[in-house]
Parts: sequence; C-alpha cells; structure tokens
Amino acid sequence: MSERFYSAEPITRDQVMLADSEAHHLLHVMRVSAGDRVTLFDGSGAEFVAEVVASTRSQVEFVVLSRAEIDRELAFPLIIGVALPKGDRQKWLVEKLTELGVSRLVPLITERSVAEPKPASRARLEQAVINASKQCGRNRLMEIAAASRWAEFANDSRDDASPDTHYLIAHPGGRLMVDLSVCPQGTKVLAVGPEGGFAEREVDLAVKQGWQVASLGCRILRVETAALALVCAVAQPSTDH
Repeated sequence: MSERFYSAEPITRDQVMLADSEAHHLLHVMRVSAGDRVTLFDGSGAEFVAEVVASTRSQVEFVVLSRAEIDRELAFPLIIGVALPKGDRQKWLVEKLTELGVSRLVPLITERSVAEPKPASRARLEQAVINASKQCGRNRLMEIAAASRWAEFANDSRDDASPDTHYLIAHPGGRLMVDLSVCPQGTKVLAVGPEGGFAEREVDLAVKQGWQVASLGCRILRVETAALALVCAVAQPSTDH
C-alpha cells in the first residue's frame, strides 16, 4: 500500500496507534489487516514505514519498521497573510497553499474582509492541511496561525524580521511580479487582501513598514487566485531543495 496516514501523536516508539478518522479510513475504506504496510508521518519531517499488527473497531495498531528524514519543503520559509474568502473556497485555498509549500497561513482581518475567522473554522482548515499533506507528500504541516488584524500583521512581521526577509503585498499599481527581482534566500512574507482589495491606508501602512507593492496584472483576481499567483511567482525561482 502506498497511502499516507497522519499520526497526531509524535512517533517516538516502535508502536503506533491510530484512531478517529485515520483509523476509520484504514479499516473501512482501505480494509487493512495484519501484515499490511503503510506510510505514516507526524509532522516532524520524517516518514515511517509501518506494519499493521492488530485492530479493533476504532483503532489500528502498527509496528514501525523504518524511519527516514525526507524533506519536501521549499528552500526558505514562506508565510502568507490572506483575508480569507467565504465558504468552501477557504478549504480549496488551504489545500493549494499546502501543496505549494507555504510554511504558515495567517488569516487577516482587514477593512473589507468578508469572512470573520473563527476557532471552529481554524480547526477545519487544519484538517484540510493534513489531508493535503497526505496527498502531496509533505512531512511538515503548514501552520494555520491565529487570525490577525492587518496592522498587527504588517507591524509584527517587520518587528521579528531578519535582514534577508522580503515582504510583498499584492495591490494594483505595484510593480508587475515578472519585473520583481526577489532574492532566493531568506524568509518571504506575502499579503493578499479581500475581494475588494486592501484599503489605500492599509497599503500606505505597509509601504511605511518597508513592504514592496506587487501587481498581479491588469485583471482583478479572486482572493484564492491572487494568493496562488503570488506564491508561485515567489517560490518559482528557488524551486525545492
């Protein structure tokens, strides 16, 4: 079997027990039995080959056969703050950002935000990260941070910055992404506003804090399209390790 499964508990011993949704999928979809082997990961950066040794109606017990450090992350930390769209578009965005290697997603609260991030929403998005990581092969989970007001995100990101950190805010009127020369080293911090865009005073605040304003072209993009376009433009030069 080649399917990957996530252990919420760190895998530090030779025995691992999976329960809840992961066990349900193993038992009722994959229909595993003793002797079957799967790949496990726990978000630490490692992969584990494990063999089923026992199961109940709601749990599957494994013995770990091998452990390997397999790094499928970008060559630099990539953080993006996004004023999330409504409904299922949030989940779709999270899945794609996970696939593209983003390190951390910060839901933004801006003047024109249409979706107010809530704790229950954060839990659903974290589950979407796990599902996307299982599919795309990442062994580290993209972090879903607590929601942040724009002014706090713009300022706090700068306060904690190292000299080689780069800041880009998507907004019409900035330099086209194809013309931006972004150093491949160092942390990248990106910002994408809501459907109506950032207010001018929000952009002014970013500029005063040293952010670069980046245009994504002459067309108006949806939030999720803009976020993916910005991430792809920044991540492309570096590729993976």
